[in-house]
Amino acid sequence: MSDNLLILQERIKNTILLGESHFREFKSAFEGPPDNKRSGNVKSLCRYIGEALVAFANADGGELLIGVEDDGTVTGIPHNESEIEALLRSPETHVHPDHNLPLISALRIYLEEKQVLFFSVSKGTSEIYQLPDGRCVIRKDKSTSPVTFRKIKFDRQEIKSREYDRQFVDGANVNDLDIPHIQAIADGYLRGLSVERYLQQTGLAEYSLSGLRLRMAALLLFAKDIQRWHPRSQVRILKVSGTELKSGENYNVTSDEIVQGNVFQLIDRSWEYLRPFLAYKTEFASDARFEQKYIYPEWSCREGLINALAHRDYSIQSGIDIFVFDDAMEIKSPGALLSTLTIENLEKLQGAHESRNVFIAKILRENKLMRELGEGMKRIFELMEQSELQKPILYSNDIWFSITLPHKSVFSIQQQQWLSRFESFNLSSRQKRIVVLGMDDREISPHEIYEALNTKELRIYHEEVTFLRNSRILEQIRTNRQARQYGKLNRIHQHKVGRFRVRTP
Repeated sequence: MSDNLLILQERIKNTILLGESHFREFKSAFEGPPDNKRSGNVKSLCRYIGEALVAFANADGGELLIGVEDDGTVTGIPHNESEIEALLRSPETHVHPDHNLPLISALRIYLEEKQVLFFSVSKGTSEIYQLPDGRCVIRKDKSTSPVTFRKIKFDRQEIKSREYDRQFVDGANVNDLDIPHIQAIADGYLRGLSVERYLQQTGLAEYSLSGLRLRMAALLLFAKDIQRWHPRSQVRILKVSGTELKSGENYNVTSDEIVQGNVFQLIDRSWEYLRPFLAYKTEFASDARFEQKYIYPEWSCREGLINALAHRDYSIQSGIDIFVFDDAMEIKSPGALLSTLTIENLEKLQGAHESRNVFIAKILRENKLMRELGEGMKRIFELMEQSELQKPILYSNDIWFSITLPHKSVFSIQQQQWLSRFESFNLSSRQKRIVVLGMDDREISPHEIYEALNTKELRIYHEEVTFLRNSRILEQIRTNRQARQYGKLNRIHQHKVGRFRVRTP
């Protein structure tokens, strides 16, 4: 027996002592009740081996021992020579014919004077493995679980995207960076800090035996020639005539600008190109003069741009696209929403957050270009609400994430006509939401006011209701006691009983 096999035997003995895990599985070669064990069905064992190895290869790699019980007891292989050969060929015969598993070992060894079959595979990186019938399985903890091809692909892309900005880049050095810009930032970070020390201090670089090694994040943020390192570090801004993008002879893009650069450059340059397209509209003012007004809240657009640059998937070689339609602006960035986040989490505005590009997000926050994680999205929603525009629309699939800012009032034309009667009061957006409840002489309940304000805070309710009552816009038609009595009589919760009515000026 070779020295290598002796070493392997010793390692396998230690593996058995450690027990089954995400990376290890034991399988008995016997079947039947405890008092009447017999050789396991060869076809079933071959299928089992194929499934286990595909599952390991689709996850993080692993080892399979045939002839060992779940508790680690070595019981051996009772099969004849031809059957054992069939079992050893399972990685070929019981895997989809279009795939070659990243097989490390498929051999028999002797443990405690019993034959055991040992299989090991590494983690697959170039493809996703399937069984002969096309099914996909993956190792999860101590079991083999069915999974879709799409799910494995998504998970692998997410891992790749999370690691992209932190990987070290061979051949890159400090001279590839915009040194004056970094020095200016370093001086603000800690005066007297050199560029090299700043890069180390922030984790953008580390010293090794071969010198200072830069992470990809350093290049994405500060590269002098970003195209050398990431050809699609860019933002494309398209002005579309109409409310949807058309193709062919109906193609309706009237302006198409591509801005390239590192992250810091893209923030400034993209904003310069984007702002004229969406920031203003000409409106006939009350004093019979034309004046410029914002179509969108300026900072919601800027937050959306920075959010895309900070959180996009840089491992995908494509850029950010911004479509400026007549009725909306859509910011579309490469990469799906991280699996730890959902559209629902973000829309609840509870500060749900996680950064794909840890180093990029950190540097942008330290330079006050980004808010704390999760706060940027909240700010976008708040600014749209304050501007009385419909809330942003968030969307994600396996390829990209988008945020759309609609240029459409939260109030209907009829509601806007109603609100025009109260212009002299200079009502806030919240106060307007209460006033529209009283159209057509409707009675307004506290419950409806809370819903209109989208809050459960008593303080906010009192502030807005008190202002409207003091302005003689909202009049009380039932006291709290009367509302309670009315509710009991009509079997309605008192908070849903009408207590106010709107008085028109």
